[in-house]
Amino acid sequence: MAFEEALAGVAAQVEQYRAELKTEEATKTAVVMPFISRVLGYDVFNPSEVIPEYIADVGMKKGEKVDFAIMRDGEIQILIEAKAIGAPLTLENANQLVRYFHVSSARVAVLTNGQHWHFFTDLDKPNRMDDKPFLRLDLMDIDPYTLPELKKLTKVAFDLDSVLLAAEELKYVSSLKRALREQFESPSDDFVRLLTSRVYGGPFTAKVRDLFSRLTATALQQFVNDQVNGRLKSALRGSAPIVPAAPEVAQANTAEELDDVATSDSDIETTLDELEGFHIIRAIVASEVPYDRVVSRDTKSYFGVLIDDNNRKPVCRLHFNRKQKYVGLFDEEKVERREAIERVEDLYHHAEALRATVGRYL
Repeated sequence: MAFEEALAGVAAQVEQYRAELKTEEATKTAVVMPFISRVLGYDVFNPSEVIPEYIADVGMKKGEKVDFAIMRDGEIQILIEAKAIGAPLTLENANQLVRYFHVSSARVAVLTNGQHWHFFTDLDKPNRMDDKPFLRLDLMDIDPYTLPELKKLTKVAFDLDSVLLAAEELKYVSSLKRALREQFESPSDDFVRLLTSRVYGGPFTAKVRDLFSRLTATALQQFVNDQVNGRLKSALRGSAPIVPAAPEVAQANTAEELDDVATSDSDIETTLDELEGFHIIRAIVASEVPYDRVVSRDTKSYFGVLIDDNNRKPVCRLHFNRKQKYVGLFDEEKVERREAIERVEDLYHHAEALRATVGRYL
């Protein structure tokens, strides 16, 4: 059975039987042993390969056991401690695994509850198990990037040296991915402040924070969608995705531009509605032109949106400094036509016209 097929099969067992797996023993029998056997390829009934209930007395601690020890060439290489499905995978719940790792020849320790598998080594201090795993596997949400390294721990492709060489990078990359996922789901104030500082030069007030918290979440979601759509389009064309370099004319100076504009004339005030409108327009035309080529220029009478900061390439004008809001759209002769809008979000109703305008400059 292929490695990927075996992994999918064990994952299916977790989903099928998880309601009945209420104890550690049930989890070991239904999930952990099949994982060791089918996925890693070791014979769980051969004590020269897999030792169940492995005992290695440590100091005053006598008779404690680690659930499984995997042997290769007469030496213990991997220790596995199993918990019941749903149990938290904390080192406080696996003290014997930490102690046995210190005194055995194992270089890899595994803590699992059947669904989640955490793989540890000794990157921080030799012969002392790290506090954080270098590889995490969730059978209900398998990360394909982890599979090549996991495969190196199988019986047929065992390559411990390669695993250990890659462990540090795996450890930090996986941690960074989790941190990014958290930011995508709920951007923190620090993250919002960092991104806001790149596009807005005014004070970071509570109102600005609330606005940019929403805009940041929207921008992150649209960025991911754009990347996915780009890859799908490339796949449909039968070509590999190409990531173009940002054009030199598209320096990300929005915050500095807004700051210069706001301070160059005391009569000019860039409002939050204008900023929100600017980012909506950027998002709309991102399908036609790289995001950073769309810039803003505030004036006394209107808030302008331009391509490449070029007055000859106007995208639209926002007339928001009055009770009735208008968006100024441009025809093929660059003649402005004002359309009334009630809310800033109504800019989305003019998406086709905005994209058409940008398309003419390209």
